[in-house]
Amino acid sequence: MDLAVVLVLCLSCLLLLSLWKQSSGKGKLPPGPTPLPILGNILQLDVKNISKSLTNLSKVYGPVFTVYFGMKPIVVLHGYEAVKEALIDLGEEFSGRGMFPLAERANIVNGILFSNGKTWKEIRRFSLMTLRNFGMGKRSIEDRVQEEACCLVEELRKTNGLPCDPTFILGCAPCNVICSIIFQNRFDYKDPVFLDLMERLNEILRILSSPWVQVCNNFPALFDYLPGSHNKVLKNVANLKSFVLEKAMEHKASLDINNPRDYIDCFLIRMEQEKQNQQLEFTLENLTTTVFDLFGAGTETMSTTLRYGLLLLLKHPEVTAKVQEEIDRVIGRHRSPCMQDRSHMPYTDAVVHEIQRYIDLVPSSLPHMVTHDIELRNYIIPKGTGVLVSLTSVLYDDKVFPNPEMFDPGHFLDDSGNFKKSDHFMPFSAGKRICAGESLARMEVFLFLTVILQKFTLKSVVDPKDIDTTPIANGFASVPPPYKLCFIPL
Repeated sequence: MDLAVVLVLCLSCLLLLSLWKQSSGKGKLPPGPTPLPILGNILQLDVKNISKSLTNLSKVYGPVFTVYFGMKPIVVLHGYEAVKEALIDLGEEFSGRGMFPLAERANIVNGILFSNGKTWKEIRRFSLMTLRNFGMGKRSIEDRVQEEACCLVEELRKTNGLPCDPTFILGCAPCNVICSIIFQNRFDYKDPVFLDLMERLNEILRILSSPWVQVCNNFPALFDYLPGSHNKVLKNVANLKSFVLEKAMEHKASLDINNPRDYIDCFLIRMEQEKQNQQLEFTLENLTTTVFDLFGAGTETMSTTLRYGLLLLLKHPEVTAKVQEEIDRVIGRHRSPCMQDRSHMPYTDAVVHEIQRYIDLVPSSLPHMVTHDIELRNYIIPKGTGVLVSLTSVLYDDKVFPNPEMFDPGHFLDDSGNFKKSDHFMPFSAGKRICAGESLARMEVFLFLTVILQKFTLKSVVDPKDIDTTPIANGFASVPPPYKLCFIPL
């Protein structure tokens, strides 16, 4: 038989099998575009902008639909109502973490971000309790952020008003805050070890957001057989985990169980307590992965938010001027900003919220998975099915945020100029898997941006009209384009 005929017959069989699997089995999945054999719907998705592709598909198939990433069905939630119904109203059932093949290759599927079941619940509960004990959400952590804000200002002064790339300076500040909680120490901004860690974290986020990784995550065999930037991710993750392990061993050698100094000490003490119970959650491997999760999430996401925020303020000098006027009126030039000031600074608060809404930092959140067979809008989604949450569809809902493509602090202000809350503000996701560091992140973005604008005039090296704020990548995260600016002391 001719080889071409054999291939056509094989592909036809695969197509029929794919269609049969889509319409049969335990689940009655939501509708969606017809998948191709092996490829699924990958050709109907723009890997450079998955979020936009999902929006286009939602116009055809509605707010809950199914796409195939390779041979695997993924249920997509699009729009506030669908997201709320799943993540909040049915929070437990949608609390699983979906597959992220590159995380599996990097051996970071325990810890907080990518774990499931008992491990996730135990580690998350322990981490939240420990972080609260070390001040997260309290005055004590605010003191740490304020101290780091002063260090940030001094470092920015050293630029002498000359053009600079703010990437690493802005990353050092939030990284030092999380380091003070995890390691009980901060680093000098010029420390070569510190800068190496920052570079590796920055590179991981850039690569995770690239089209190449979006394709490979759908066809994970590519990770094993093809060279590519994903190998840099594996190398960087291994290096960072090795750094964390070294710190953990130093802590273990000087541990005082009656006087824990930081997060690592608390974890080591819990490991010792659980040793006789044969608990598999509190292990050295879980410690290194959890600290890596906290270290990475607490540094790079905040660094990117601050970097993107300053770019938007350069693009919109009229917004910057209004924020600085409010800072002068409420705080002045000499007192350090504090969280109590926020309630008296509605415009600044609105700008901070609008930055986070507009940049849409993690457009599709991290993948979810249903933990039980669940009915959603008359569809039966089987246990283990992956779920993709379009946070873009919530943050860019034009019924709530008119002209969502425009950067407009008015989205969070009422007619009287008072700050206006919105249930659609979900940059940290929602439900059981909401970002564990949300309260710290909210504090940092407000205090760091406020102190920068209190102490400096931001000067662009190009005409603000020529500034392009389009992300250079927005697969896993929205990454702003590189730029330079001048920090002119006030």
